[in-house]
Formats: sequence, C-alpha cells, structure tokens
Amino acid sequence: MTTYRARPVAPATLKELRTADDAGRPLSPTTDEEGGAPLRCCLRRSAPGERIALVSYAPLRRWAAGTGAEPGAYDEQGPVFIHADECGGPDGREGYPFADAHRTVRRYSADGHILGGELVEAVADDAFRNAFDDPSVALVHVRAVEYGCFLYEVRRP
Repeated sequence: MTTYRARPVAPATLKELRTADDAGRPLSPTTDEEGGAPLRCCLRRSAPGERIALVSYAPLRRWAAGTGAEPGAYDEQGPVFIHADECGGPDGREGYPFADAHRTVRRYSADGHILGGELVEAVADDAFRNAFDDPSVALVHVRAVEYGCFLYEVRRP
C-alpha cells in the first residue's frame, strides 16, 4: 500500500485542456498506434488504438491559481499526454504510476518556488517522505528524467 497519493490532472482541468491547452492551442487528437504514452488523466500507459492528445500543461500555474501562490519564473508549462475524450481516471491499482524508471521528485514551497529535488531510481514512499520531512515543502512534482516532463503531483498528506 502507498502512503502518498499520486494526483492525476483534475477532470475540470482536463475538460479545459481538451478545448484549448495552456499554450492556447486547440486539441489535436491522434490514434496511438503503438501504445505506451504516459497518460496524465488516468496515470497509466496508453494502449494501441486509443485516441490521445499531446497538450501543453502548466501544473504549477494551475495549483498556484487555487492557492494564491506566485511562482514567478518557476511557472513552467510542458507537454503531457491525455485521452482525447473523457476517461474514467485512475483505476485504483496499488503502487505509484510510472515508477519503474529513474524519476526526479521536485519540491515546491507554498509560494510555488522550487526548494530542490531528488533523483530516484524508482518512485516509492521514501522519496515523498524525504521531501515532506522538510516542513516548508507544500507539494512535489514527479517528472521524467529523459525529457523533464511532468508526470503527476503529490501533496502533503
């Protein structure tokens, strides 16, 4: 059982992203012929034949809008895969999504500034415990090492 909760992109945000992404571009769906794309809507890899879209997403900006934080230059946006159509979200399986590779666990303060990060061989409770041992850490982003892409967010329990 996992102690911390991986948070997918929220359904209301997905609805917005399917109209226009955080860079203002309209949705451009495609059929994933090979499968394997990391979907941020349901926190699993796509299956061959699924309709997906690559959209620009600004996770820290959206979090800050709800908290009053002002991340300034730390406000990044980048590419994420989502289902092109509404999906049921995560299926509730145990463990952390996309945990089987090197990842970066990036720490953020309540004002949205980066407090540091940790390169981990695989995502596990220890990475989040280490991050949240610092009382100034409000949330963490799990990111892919290869491209730096946002995978999901974990907030303080």
